Amino acid sequence: MSLLRPLLLDVVPNVQQTAAVALGRLANHNDDLAEAVVKGDILPQLVHSLANQNKFYKKAATFVLRAVARHSPLLAQKVVDCGALDALVACLEEFDPGVKEAAAWALGYIARHNEELSQAVVDAGAIPLVLLCLQEPELSLKRIAASVLSDISKHSPDLAQTVVDVGAIGHLAPLVLSPDTKLKRQVFSALSQISKHSVDLAERVVEAEVFPAALTSLKDTDEYVQKNAATLVREIVKHTPELAQLIVNAGGVAAIVDFIGETKGNVRLPGIMMLGYVAAHSEVLAMATIVSKVCSGILIVTHENRDICIGVLTSC
Repeated sequence: MSLLRPLLLDVVPNVQQTAAVALGRLANHNDDLAEAVVKGDILPQLVHSLANQNKFYKKAATFVLRAVARHSPLLAQKVVDCGALDALVACLEEFDPGVKEAAAWALGYIARHNEELSQAVVDAGAIPLVLLCLQEPELSLKRIAASVLSDISKHSPDLAQTVVDVGAIGHLAPLVLSPDTKLKRQVFSALSQISKHSVDLAERVVEAEVFPAALTSLKDTDEYVQKNAATLVREIVKHTPELAQLIVNAGGVAAIVDFIGETKGNVRLPGIMMLGYVAAHSEVLAMATIVSKVCSGILIVTHENRDICIGVLTSC
């Protein structure tokens, strides 16, 4: 570290960028090396120089910040303490999509750890700019932006509400029809994290007309899209009998039963839990699951997920 730090101040820009990339790769390797970067007092130097450097250096510097922040809440807090949030948010306003992507990625790694760090990202003014990134034409930038919204929304109802208040649902919902698999994974994840907190938030997602596309995605060729779509359905039906009935009327139970039968392992767990939530609401909804021959389907997979499957059968 002591050899690389002076190179960040070298008069040759290419040397500065290469030194920053090297530091990022070291920090990315494990938390001990990331801690060494922090102790080397390198982060303040990187943050201070972000505003005055070219796009190549900015991408390399944000990579270092991301590599340090990813390991633990403590290291992410160190990144925040050196003033990185304001610098990263400023990078979201850059013209170059690569710089925006790198900055958004770093913000996501900070926000995913806990509610306090996520709130710090929100307080820095990141959400409106992340939402603008979601509207950019570059797919990779869209994916990262959706991931950041998911990372922020998952911690608390207030954070999810903050994401919703800037209009995130209206921009996320149309993307469930995207042909890009990786983008759909993140979009369904973000909508799930928003929906799980309250009836009001779940209703806002339903009103955005994500159905029947979410049910159609249960047959997607990518298992992570399938799982995240099933998770979204689960998070919506768990709140009230009315929301559960809405999904049942849309063919949700039959779609989930098919999903359980066609998938393997932990991928099917959100679907199994969804059926349990539906059946637990009322006798009418329990009968709807029975009519869909859910019990016979669950018996087939009971040996893999015994406790959850028994819970669903008890609900029926």
